[in-house]
Amino acid sequence: MSAAHERTDGGGDPHGTAPGGEATAAFQVDLRGVVDLLARHLYSSPRVYLRELLQNGVDAITARVALEGPEAPSRILLRPLPDGGLEVHDSGVGLTRVEAQELLATIGRSSKRDVELGSGREEFLGQFGIGLLSAFMVADEIELVSRSARPSPSGGRAAPVRWRGRADGRYELVELGPDDPDAPADPGSVVRLRPRRDTEHWLAPETVVALAQDFGSLLPVELLVETRLDGGDATGADGPVALRRLSGDELPWRAAHPTPAARDAALAGYAERTLGFGPLARIDLDLPLAGLSGVAYVLPAAVAPTTTARHRVYLKRMLLGSAVDDLLPPWAFFVRCVLDASVLRPTASREGLYEDEVLLATRDALGAQVRRWLLETLAADTVLARRFLETHHLAVRALALTDDEMLDVAARVLPFETTAGTGTLADLAEAHPEGRLLYSASVEEFRRIAPVAAAQGLAVVNGGYVYDADLLERVAARFPQWRLSPVSATDVAHVLAEVEPLRELEVADALASVDAALAEQDCDVVLRRYEPDALPAMLLHDRDGDHAREAARVAETDDLWGEILAGLSGPARPRRLVLNDANDTVRDLLASPDAEVRAAGARSLYVTAVLASGKALQPVEAALMNDSLSLLLARALAAPRPDQHSDQNTDEETR
Repeated sequence: MSAAHERTDGGGDPHGTAPGGEATAAFQVDLRGVVDLLARHLYSSPRVYLRELLQNGVDAITARVALEGPEAPSRILLRPLPDGGLEVHDSGVGLTRVEAQELLATIGRSSKRDVELGSGREEFLGQFGIGLLSAFMVADEIELVSRSARPSPSGGRAAPVRWRGRADGRYELVELGPDDPDAPADPGSVVRLRPRRDTEHWLAPETVVALAQDFGSLLPVELLVETRLDGGDATGADGPVALRRLSGDELPWRAAHPTPAARDAALAGYAERTLGFGPLARIDLDLPLAGLSGVAYVLPAAVAPTTTARHRVYLKRMLLGSAVDDLLPPWAFFVRCVLDASVLRPTASREGLYEDEVLLATRDALGAQVRRWLLETLAADTVLARRFLETHHLAVRALALTDDEMLDVAARVLPFETTAGTGTLADLAEAHPEGRLLYSASVEEFRRIAPVAAAQGLAVVNGGYVYDADLLERVAARFPQWRLSPVSATDVAHVLAEVEPLRELEVADALASVDAALAEQDCDVVLRRYEPDALPAMLLHDRDGDHAREAARVAETDDLWGEILAGLSGPARPRRLVLNDANDTVRDLLASPDAEVRAAGARSLYVTAVLASGKALQPVEAALMNDSLSLLLARALAAPRPDQHSDQNTDEETR
């Protein structure tokens, strides 16, 4: 050990003197507290320690290439140690004693070398000090031995240095003599980690290999791991050594292939290995201004629009994160990206992207590329277009809500549930050139009126699914010639045939009693004839009537607002239960002389109509059904059977 030796328990003398002579004091740093902060709040997992060490190595190599030219060596070697530790060797620019002291003796301070190694420079990944500090999450002791590639101020080679830091905040920094066995012969650095008792698994050889492959498989340097083959002593320390290369030569989407089909197969296999699925399609991404390239993979199965899209992002070919969100517009939830960028700004933990103007512009540009692929794919009726619509039609609907060009495509290709079956809006408009097109605002409303509307030839679209009501409203404004509008109770009532005047007089009293029975349900009863005759009743729900009824309730409780709303809303229009006079059950019900039976039957038909719409029964409606069925069953069980009448007549004749 040479005389140039520094030892401290906290980062140097905390006191100093200001230029004017006034005494100053520096903050004291509890390194254990900082490490706990890193482990619990900054980084998501201790696994990032290896990424930080790889970043330091890549930055050092980049600096040496800038110093010596492209012929400088570019290699990082990972060497698991028999005692459970780990060595990370790099062929980078190395450190002088002054640089090591500046970088490693003070936590959180900028330095000249920080500026040289990447504060705002695209070539570098991170900052040396905080990266090395993160290794304390898995180690109680870190040792750094380094030789600088820069000549010393006096000429010749700079002396190698050794820095040894401990998790309790103590460190020592020494220059090594030429005969010291730890002194490296060539420029570069070696980091040695000694694991804590509860973190040995993070330094295990299989874990190191897995982490290195995950973080560094795309690095532009030679990333090697040393493995010992079978042989030697029980620990394998004396066995033969093999080097395994973990990094590739080129980004997968930029690698050369003999044919387009071979490239498709290679990129599909890459998606299966990295993302875990075989894609439905692939979209090449390229933003030269952002230094970004990659691939967007279309998911093979549908996902909910609220699903958070998480992407695999590399920053300067180092893995930033495998679950980075907010990279694409919300409507592009059907793709997952793998990409590499150079100018996007990482968060402090370097596990996500910082929300700034560059990211916003990148998001818009990537969304434009996905949108262009979508428009081109849906422009023709191909197998891919049909499969995409079957799987991801919600994405087209979401984009069409804000994009007029996509709205035109959606009207032509998107399937909608209609009273004429499943079809596109363009096909439905072509089939009804002279008539109106109507749409329901809910699934329940569509199911209530669909059987009757279909039988009468009324074109109604189900707008109750996700995005559809808003989308149909936009279509109505963009294609006024289709005369598309929300359906109302009046629209359906107009196509129902009125009963003959004599028949209406015949059942007037019965209808009045039935109407009174449903008054508490805020429901009028009318009699019409319509197809299909197997349908006994249909419930028409008018949204304008809902508003009118709400205004009527306010008018009853608030004099001032009641007068205003009464003048604006007009008379309340309740729901209508339309009884089908072509149905035998309805005719028998109206002919019954028992008023209680008629009332119970009407309530049963009302609840049945509610159920037919797919709407869940409210407690009041369920109680109404139970009471009605109880009364009808009691009447049916109490009524004499025809054979009982015959037996009674025979007995009387015998007497």
